[in-house]
Amino acid sequence: MTHKIAILPGDGIGQEIVAEAVKVIHYLKENAGLDAELTEAAIGGAGYDAAGKPLPDETLELAKKSDAILLGAVGGPEYENLERDLRPERGLLGIRSELALFSNLRPAILYPQLADASSLKAEIVAGLDIMIVRELTGGIYFGQPREITEKDGERYAYNTAGYKESEIERIGRSAFEIAMKRDKRVCSVDKANVLEVSELWREVMENVAKDYPEVELSHMYVDNAAMQLVKWPKQFDVMVTSNLFGDVLSDAAAMLTGSIGMLPSASLDANGKGMYEPIHGSAPDIAGMGVANPLATILSVAMMLRYSLNEPALAEKIEAAVGNVLDQNLRTPDIMSDGCVEVNTMAMGDAVVDALKK
Repeated sequence: MTHKIAILPGDGIGQEIVAEAVKVIHYLKENAGLDAELTEAAIGGAGYDAAGKPLPDETLELAKKSDAILLGAVGGPEYENLERDLRPERGLLGIRSELALFSNLRPAILYPQLADASSLKAEIVAGLDIMIVRELTGGIYFGQPREITEKDGERYAYNTAGYKESEIERIGRSAFEIAMKRDKRVCSVDKANVLEVSELWREVMENVAKDYPEVELSHMYVDNAAMQLVKWPKQFDVMVTSNLFGDVLSDAAAMLTGSIGMLPSASLDANGKGMYEPIHGSAPDIAGMGVANPLATILSVAMMLRYSLNEPALAEKIEAAVGNVLDQNLRTPDIMSDGCVEVNTMAMGDAVVDALKK
């Protein structure tokens, strides 16, 4: 069966890094038996430029019909003065919501070749392999009511952080299912000592755990979890948390690996359909310079093959090829170190394709 893949480069460096990931997909199509059909569409600022809104109707329709989506990044300074509903980020939030992509998987894996690039000592992060499971379609980012208003003679803003029991249960089950394929440990991160929404979160996680007796469940307050990530990160296997907490913790975990440019992510619905993207942003300051690291986007293709397209062998080929390239001491500027060879975005993509040939 032909896999239908929507390609959404987006803004900034999104165009450059997605182009290199598409090279990898085309190689697999031509040489490794991948049966896939790729269709490109605009999103974010590019969507606004093309259709007057960050999530054009044509893009949403394509995404709904596709088996998987590869996204670059959205956003740029030229769109900052638009009304909130027209800003590029609303396109990203919109597609997550419309497709019910509630489970965000963010691995934090340290390649041994990049141990010296981590902000922590090598002995602290060597062998790091964490999976952060972030709830993606609920919580404070989507909660109502929300507004900026007037109160007692001054401006006042508020947002609502709310979760239904069913929302917590489904993200919990997602995390436990992943843990069953790993080291069978789940740490649920909340703020149950002060937030009612976290009290419910913890209670539901305890109930879900009863269906997974092989998995060890622990709980940790989010402030402590942030500290533990930089103190002793290898204590974690799978971390599951809310939208807001997951947004913060996953970026912190990313820097343990040496570069945010190395980490992919997946956002899945209940049936395994997903959107795949690097966790970094559009980086408008380096857009068009050819220095962006495409490896996170290429590794996002590997996640796509594993989680949505049921092609685990091809996923392993990509991951091995990335390791091979790092063994060759090829580096983009963000992961450059002494004794290595600095290459640009296109050269790094070509190197991964060359490694696949071997």
